[in-house]
Amino acid sequence: MAVVRSVVTFILILFNPINVFTNETIETDLQMPFKFNTVLISILVRNKEHTLPYFLTYLERLDYPKDRIALLFFSDHNIDRSIEVLKKWITVNIKNYHSIESVLDEESTRIPGEEGVAHWPRERYSHIMDLREEAISLARHKWADYIWVLDADVFITNPNTLHKLMLKRKIITAPMLRSDGLYSNFWCGMTPEFYYRRTEEYSQILGRKKKGCFSVPMVHSAVLIDLRAVMSDDLTYNPENLHEYSGPHDDIITFARSANISGVNMFVCNDETYGYVMVPMEKDDRLNYDLLQLKNLKLEVLVESGPLEYNVLLQEYVSIPEEDLIPVDETFMINLLRRPDRRKRMEASFAELRLDVTIVNAVDGQLLTDDELNRLGVKLMPGYKDPYHKRPMKRGEIGCFLSHYNIWKEVVDKNYDIAMILEDDVRFEPFFTRKMVYLIEELKRLPFQWDLVYLGRKRLQEKEEQQVTGTDYLVWAGYSYWTLGYLLSGQGAKKLIAQDPLSNIIPVDEYLPILYDKHPEDEWKNFFPIRNLIALSVEPLVLYPAWYLHEEGYVSDTEDSPTITTTPRTEL
Repeated sequence: MAVVRSVVTFILILFNPINVFTNETIETDLQMPFKFNTVLISILVRNKEHTLPYFLTYLERLDYPKDRIALLFFSDHNIDRSIEVLKKWITVNIKNYHSIESVLDEESTRIPGEEGVAHWPRERYSHIMDLREEAISLARHKWADYIWVLDADVFITNPNTLHKLMLKRKIITAPMLRSDGLYSNFWCGMTPEFYYRRTEEYSQILGRKKKGCFSVPMVHSAVLIDLRAVMSDDLTYNPENLHEYSGPHDDIITFARSANISGVNMFVCNDETYGYVMVPMEKDDRLNYDLLQLKNLKLEVLVESGPLEYNVLLQEYVSIPEEDLIPVDETFMINLLRRPDRRKRMEASFAELRLDVTIVNAVDGQLLTDDELNRLGVKLMPGYKDPYHKRPMKRGEIGCFLSHYNIWKEVVDKNYDIAMILEDDVRFEPFFTRKMVYLIEELKRLPFQWDLVYLGRKRLQEKEEQQVTGTDYLVWAGYSYWTLGYLLSGQGAKKLIAQDPLSNIIPVDEYLPILYDKHPEDEWKNFFPIRNLIALSVEPLVLYPAWYLHEEGYVSDTEDSPTITTTPRTEL
């Protein structure tokens, strides 16, 4: 076995008992005395070339004295360039840490019994148990105060995470990590057979409806262990160290059982946003699937913060997975010039999705004057009041309608077959590109000509919508709100314009269901006698709002605009 255990290049003396760290106390930016304890960070790497540029970048950005940190890397059985990435990073960073030790096996053979990169036979669990047990034993032997067990598909974006976890003063603590779905690095429930069980509390902690540190039966992927506590002495990843262990042959379950038997509680903390974790692959997944999972996560991170970042040192290992392009003639994105933050986020999302997008400067309703509305021929529909707020139409809603209307005209003028229209506050569902390619293939097989397909919407009726015959993911759209994303055919654009909607203008998400004759207000429908728009919706949806009402980050440029106070139609 070609194992590299470098002593000269990659190792400094690791926690030499003769030359222990001094117990200094420093006033930190946390505004309280803090002892910088020694910590061994143990990292397992396998086929993570694509995550390592981000993982290592955030590792080195931790706001913790590097001379108090020892790093221990294990990497083996790779079929990618994971070891090459590690060697390059270690060479540059070795002098920055108290020590770096790396155990690197450059053989690319599989573990006995493996059927693929994501397959976990018993032998693989045994191998991981041995590596984790070696790490915790080494940390104890070298008198480390803590060991932090990290996986290489974790991104600790909060630089104060290590500080914060130590201040919790728990024996076992983990930061709650987000993913692109409901997956995280903790369990709230465990079955009698010691497997995962979903609970109501899980979603409350994951969604941060409850904030703090919570005792849970399982934490993994980023686990900080206080080795100074006597009760930590019996913590183990090896089931042979547990008396009459009868649970699954699994490293994290064994560790959780050892904590339970030792009377040590596990805690997950969500009081701050600490970082993110990749969704694990399934047995038959190939490595490229993990690259797609990384793209999904990067799109999710963009909703909540800036993009995942990487050190330019590792730029050559950063790539966007190859996928079929979404087969539309044009993709439009509507954005107000005074919202450059949203434009920047969406542009970063489009880069990840490999989408060539035309950015349309939205008509800013707050700048619309009565003279401008007269020039455009805009007249309010008589008697319109918002169904929920019982108020007249707002100038922002007029600006929104005009923005969509201008795109409809361009679709007609350029004779496009299919256009995708997006607003600038959308959240892309995982595997968005793959789903869109399949959706358009379904549309091409339809025995009729469709006009509009909702990609994201708010259903306003409880009645079940009928599946489109012969399709897997299309339904006949009922009364719906939101125009955050939809496909529009050239024929559909002509129908939307032909009704002269500016002469009886209402919000665009009221206008659309009127034209496909699913609107409940008969009085409004009478203004548009030809209601033959063929409207469908993808189900499940592939777009959602980036922010909902009352969520942090939510801003409505329509609701925050003034209402139209001039009532005579002749003055508009």
